[in-house]
Amino acid sequence: MKNNILTIMKKEFHRFFSDKRMVFTTILMPGLMIFILYTFMGEAMQSQFVTKDDYQYEIYADNLPDSMKPGLEQMKWNVKDKKNRSGEEIKTEIAEKKADLYMVFPENFDEEVAAYDSSTGSMAPNIELYYNSTKTESSEIYYQVVSMLDTYEGTLANKFDINEGISKADLASEEEESAQFFAMMLPMLMLIFMFSGCTAIAPESIAGEKERGTIATLLVTPVKRSHLAVGKIVSLSVIGLLSGLSSFVGTMISIPKMMGGSGASMDATIYGVTDYVLLLLVILSTVLIIIAAISVISGFAKSVKEASTAVTPLMIICMVVGVTGMFGDGAPSSVSYYLIPLYNSVQAMNGIFSLHYDLVHVVVTVAANLFYTLLLSFVLAKLFDSEKMMYL
Repeated sequence: MKNNILTIMKKEFHRFFSDKRMVFTTILMPGLMIFILYTFMGEAMQSQFVTKDDYQYEIYADNLPDSMKPGLEQMKWNVKDKKNRSGEEIKTEIAEKKADLYMVFPENFDEEVAAYDSSTGSMAPNIELYYNSTKTESSEIYYQVVSMLDTYEGTLANKFDINEGISKADLASEEEESAQFFAMMLPMLMLIFMFSGCTAIAPESIAGEKERGTIATLLVTPVKRSHLAVGKIVSLSVIGLLSGLSSFVGTMISIPKMMGGSGASMDATIYGVTDYVLLLLVILSTVLIIIAAISVISGFAKSVKEASTAVTPLMIICMVVGVTGMFGDGAPSSVSYYLIPLYNSVQAMNGIFSLHYDLVHVVVTVAANLFYTLLLSFVLAKLFDSEKMMYL
């Protein structure tokens, strides 16, 4: 039995690894493309939504009161007087993205503020701020000035403080913040990566051999059909795992670059050896069940094209299941959830990435996936036994 399965595996490995183009497109290219894409996205987001440190804001003010000058000077904003220009001219410059902000204060702002009594029901002194939301710098300076004015307004009738003198009110650690982001995004991405890698190789191995007629040569050899099924599933799973790992490595390397523009701190070193070992076990068992499912579907198809079309519903299921990892409050605690194929993998990865996993859940997930893989291997072996299905 062992020799027969190894023979089938060697055949599949030789077919795959002897084709350098297939090795590149299936294993190397996914991780490389993800790294390039995410890096480019990060740089684009940084240039699109982040203001450069040396940028000089074009800010104009009308009737700037003395009470505002210290705050503006502290922020190192150079506020220009409109001089002999009209307010409409400055607004036009902002609309054309040549200026960033135009502040219009009442003529006697400080006096009006001092005399204002909210109990009278009269209108409070109003400050007009004009900006262009389609220009990053204009939008950013607008919200910064609004924040400064809100702070100033609070000091005028300060009845109590919030978190005064507290350097860090958010008790979540940087590791937990990184883990939360990884737990939300990576299970979905990993499931999609694994499915894509498996789809690239499984239909060719089953439906492709049927289409070329080479499956008949295999079936007449003195090899049990169950051995043939297991050999193909294991060998294809190894290749699919390499493809999935390539995508995973590309993602882990490029995510810090992609998130750099948001100010978020993404650090994959928060995970230890045990976390990566458990993650590898979940990924491997998931690849096995995906390969087995695609192989069974391919066994019913006449050609690679037909098999690729037939696995589309499974792809949609994988995407929907992957999205479930983005919602909810962490991985579910009930063991029964980890008996559901694909969903159990997403939730187990969610727990590992969030650093709040239960070892029992991981073990149940791996065991369930192996059971479903053996069950699908049995179905594939029965398909190999059926001449009607193999000689379509």
